Amino acid sequence: MSRERKKILLRLDPAVHDALARWAGDELRSTNAQIEFLLRRALADAGRMPGDAGRMRRPGRPPKNDDPDETPEE
Repeated sequence: MSRERKKILLRLDPAVHDALARWAGDELRSTNAQIEFLLRRALADAGRMPGDAGRMRRPGRPPKNDDPDETPEE
């Protein structure tokens, strides 16, 4: 069962956004995935990561089926 991901509007200083985008590119992530990665790391470091938080999405397009761990048939 897949949970719908929350959408938020985030306002950033343009220089901060540019730095995040460059960092994301260096790590082969989207800017959105980089922000989520950093927020998850900060939550874990602070001991505030909820136990029921799902895993981060894998890189690339999501599979066409509902099971993210199952590879699509060809």
